[in-house]
Amino acid sequence: MDITKTLRFATAGSVDDGKSTLVGRLLHDSKSVLSDQLAAVEAVSLQRGQSTPDLALLTDGLRAEREQGITIDVAYRYFATARRRFILADTPGHVQYTRNMVTGASTADLALVLVDARHGIVEQTRRHLAVTALLRIPAVTLVVNKMDLVGFSEQVFADITAEFTRCARALGVPRVTAVPVSALDGDNVVRPSGRMDWYAGPTVLEHLETVDSGVDPRTEPARLPVQYVIRPGSAAHPDYRGYAGQLTSGLLRVGDPVTVLPAGRTTVIEAIDTPAGPAPAAWAPQSVTVRLADDIDIARGDLIAPARTPPRTTRQLHATVCQLSEQPLRAGRRVLLKHTTRTVRAVVQEIGSRLDLHDLTERPGAAALEANDIGRIVVRTAEPIALDGYAELRRTGSFLLIDPDDGSTLTAGMADAPADTDGM
Repeated sequence: MDITKTLRFATAGSVDDGKSTLVGRLLHDSKSVLSDQLAAVEAVSLQRGQSTPDLALLTDGLRAEREQGITIDVAYRYFATARRRFILADTPGHVQYTRNMVTGASTADLALVLVDARHGIVEQTRRHLAVTALLRIPAVTLVVNKMDLVGFSEQVFADITAEFTRCARALGVPRVTAVPVSALDGDNVVRPSGRMDWYAGPTVLEHLETVDSGVDPRTEPARLPVQYVIRPGSAAHPDYRGYAGQLTSGLLRVGDPVTVLPAGRTTVIEAIDTPAGPAPAAWAPQSVTVRLADDIDIARGDLIAPARTPPRTTRQLHATVCQLSEQPLRAGRRVLLKHTTRTVRAVVQEIGSRLDLHDLTERPGAAALEANDIGRIVVRTAEPIALDGYAELRRTGSFLLIDPDDGSTLTAGMADAPADTDGM
């Protein structure tokens, strides 16, 4: 099974940079649009007096989005070519919806960041690039759109690429691939453009089909957050006790020594059950039920990990966060912290700094984080959690802060690796 064949990617960029048009062109020219979908788009375009289909309508699916002419929600699309399968998240460009971009890009292997060739790098471009860097998306691709409106100028493309690359390096993004396109006309989206003969690189689709999709999860330390405990009760299996969940990373085999956290008890995997039946091994992102050799007190929210490479347990998190809620996040705020399948009470101890997106520097002494702000915080939990650094393992290094009164999501966080074993 080739688990690296599917590529998850997200689009980002400022308002009117042409994300929805690019995605529509990508789907249309790769023949990934059903005939009835295309007919509906053509009908709407005709009603508007447009002689050619408005391909942006393939992703701007909400009525409110069409009425306002902006993308509000994250639009997910699934398509495939002969070479690869794709899961695409078309994320909003407006500053008001940066938090939606965090949601759409949180599981991406690659980010396509669009820039309007006429305007170059703007603040929202830097904001989206900062989010891309913080989310540790393995690959970043700059798409310089609307090249037809700058006369297909090689110099304009080179200048934008150079500035974008400088910003990316300042944020810790090591490598950027840049492609000049005209999404409206299809230049360099699926087919090479005859109007930019100075560009010899791949089209957007060629790049997506060939780019490395990131780390093979089977090479990472295994992590199995327990979602559900299957207890005895069946007459056929009176002694059955299994621990069900989705492997977020790594590979587990029957006979592997494992540690159950946060308690720290060690045992051995006795069996692995999958929807297809018993299996000698399982790897991320499979959902499985694990049976253990010893009877250990395990509940939802516990974590099963290899005894040789367990995460650390801690009660204090240092993290970079993006504020999703309109409610400001202040020091002293009592919250619920959700980490994988575990939810614990917590308090925000400190707002360390806020990222200034004009010069990409951290500004200490922030009184609060407002909606869409990116900053550094310290959180203290009432119970220990088994935590990885987000830079090492994205799924077990991320968390959410939740309002304990109404259950709304306040903040998305990317944790540093714990400095000690218990945070006491």
